[in-house]
Formats: sequence, structure tokens, C-alpha cells
Amino acid sequence: MVGSPAMKYLMRAIRAVLGPLILLWDRLFPPTPVAREAAAQREIEAEAEKLKLYQFRACPFCVKVRRRMAQLALPVETRDTKRNETWREELLREGGSPKVPCLRIEQDQSVQWLYESSAINEYLQARFG
Repeated sequence: MVGSPAMKYLMRAIRAVLGPLILLWDRLFPPTPVAREAAAQREIEAEAEKLKLYQFRACPFCVKVRRRMAQLALPVETRDTKRNETWREELLREGGSPKVPCLRIEQDQSVQWLYESSAINEYLQARFG
């Protein structure tokens, strides 16, 4: 059964092995950031201040989003909801789900919560690519 204690233990064990491997791969093979003129990069950085990524450090889908942010040279604040209960509660209360990755987007005095790594990466590419 999917929810059985044995299955939960197995999934924890798999994550315990894969998480560090994913982080090692990410560290050994970092993405190459896009090169922009200084003025253009400052504008991007100002816009990136309106974004927050709620994530787990070793989550493969979160790594996927962080790598896209690195490729686009986006200094987005990351909030690890596994290690910070306040951010987890904020994500659940305001975003509607504790699921990660989730991108908080401040725009025109409103806030949008964008879930799913592929949707987040498409948004980042369209806005900053």
C-alpha cells in the first residue's frame, strides 16, 4: 500500500540517498549564467526582489527551478520550508498548499503563487529570458 509504514520508510530511505546525490551533481555541474550588460542586470535584480522561491534544498524539482534561476542570473530569495516552520505556514496560509517548489510573485500590489517546477521555469524564461 502507498500509505503503509513500510512504503513511507522506503520513500524516506530513497530520498536520503538521492537528495545528497542531486546536490552533489548540482554543485559539480553548475549552470552557466547568461551575460547581460550591467544596467540590464540591475533592472533584472530589481524585478527579482519581487520573487520568493519556497523550496526544499534537496528536492529535485526545486533544484530544477534553482538551476533555471542561476542560468537566468536571477538573485531570487529562497525559503526552505522544511527548515523554517514560519515559511511553511506562510506558504500553506497564503499559497494554499505546502507543496514545493512554489514561486511567490509580487505584482501590481497583488501576490500570485505559482506551483509546479515546469510552470515556474516557463514563467521565469518568458519574463527574464
